[in-house]
Amino acid sequence: MPVTSEAWSRGWPVLRQLTGGDRYGRGSAAQSRRSRRLSPRTAAATRVVKSVCPYCAVGCGQDVYVQDGKVTQIEGDADSPISRGRLCPKGSASLQLTTGEARGRHVLYRRPGGTDWERLELDKAMAMVADRVVKTRRDTWEWESEGARVRRTLGIASLGGATLDNEENYLLKKLFTALGAIQIENQARI
Repeated sequence: MPVTSEAWSRGWPVLRQLTGGDRYGRGSAAQSRRSRRLSPRTAAATRVVKSVCPYCAVGCGQDVYVQDGKVTQIEGDADSPISRGRLCPKGSASLQLTTGEARGRHVLYRRPGGTDWERLELDKAMAMVADRVVKTRRDTWEWESEGARVRRTLGIASLGGATLDNEENYLLKKLFTALGAIQIENQARI
């Protein structure tokens, strides 16, 4: 079916903007037939959960939209005094962190000197980590240093994430102190 010049001019966004009531082109003048039928991913959400972006130490607020127990959209939290509803490109793409195809969902392990990754069961990987922590602590334990009683290990350290909350940092500090580690940094900013 051929398109007449009249039908084409009515569909042309610039002409709709100039002749219609949407002079700034922010509403109906900017919409196509397809875009009029679309609805935002936030419309079907059954609840909104307040969160903090996990990528850096700024602590931008996020609104996490959930439908049927699954995250459907993540947007900036307009109520956040830190970010006032804005997110950087990484924060804007954080939906991919929860639902993205490239997200790792299995424990992968590469043996020393190996070139390939192999899949491990979580229980086996956790046991390997625990065994190495116990061995490192045993092999590097110091009762004394330069005549002073120290009761420590310099073979274990902890560098926490910037967006861990106070309670998580408190528990990590307790754990690593109990292990005898003294190099503990939590990067707490929030």
